[in-house]
Amino acid sequence: MNSKIRLICFINAHKILVPPVVLGMMYCFHNWSTEAFVYLGLHGTYAMLWLVKSAIYPDKSFEQKHLSLWFGILSGFVPLGTYYIVPYMLLSSHVSLQPWVFGLVICCYTVGIFLHFVGDAQKYYTLRFRSGLIEDGLFARTRNPNYLGETLIYISFATLSWHWLSFLTIGGWFCFFFANMRRKDRSLARYPNFAAYKARTGMLLPSIAGGFRHPSLSSQSSELS
Repeated sequence: MNSKIRLICFINAHKILVPPVVLGMMYCFHNWSTEAFVYLGLHGTYAMLWLVKSAIYPDKSFEQKHLSLWFGILSGFVPLGTYYIVPYMLLSSHVSLQPWVFGLVICCYTVGIFLHFVGDAQKYYTLRFRSGLIEDGLFARTRNPNYLGETLIYISFATLSWHWLSFLTIGGWFCFFFANMRRKDRSLARYPNFAAYKARTGMLLPSIAGGFRHPSLSSQSSELS
């Protein structure tokens, strides 16, 4: 088979499977606890929101990259399957959490959802009208609000599982995110004002040197993933 499949199809397939896979684990481990349903609600909602985002403002890099079926499964779908380590550790061990952990998880998840989806939306719609560096809005203090949001989302999942292996799994994915952020910085370095922008922003964590400037007051902007 010589036909190629878009990378986003493998990613979306993983997202679609999140609710049934987690429900299947809950059934297999006879775990119908509050922790289990909170995890199902959080990760399931994130997966569904991702699919909506993919339909409304897709990521160009995921849409344009095409892979063969087997290479896509091995290099895309299988690595994404490691995220299932987190619910497995939670559901197989029947974790019982203190109330404050639920509060921490929900706070971290909510902030992450906001940064991830709003950051991606700002990038997508800005790039439809102009090119350059996106230096305003969520990108005024961090060059990667979307990656920061995604990191917080998965940290919330790992915290809910309350197991070191979950954090190790998320740590591995963070190394992948970090490599992507470094690669993006090298790409953006071609813009004359990137050095000044980099100096006042953080790669991931917001810098206190930046500011949330109004678009009309910012310089030429846009960002490439």
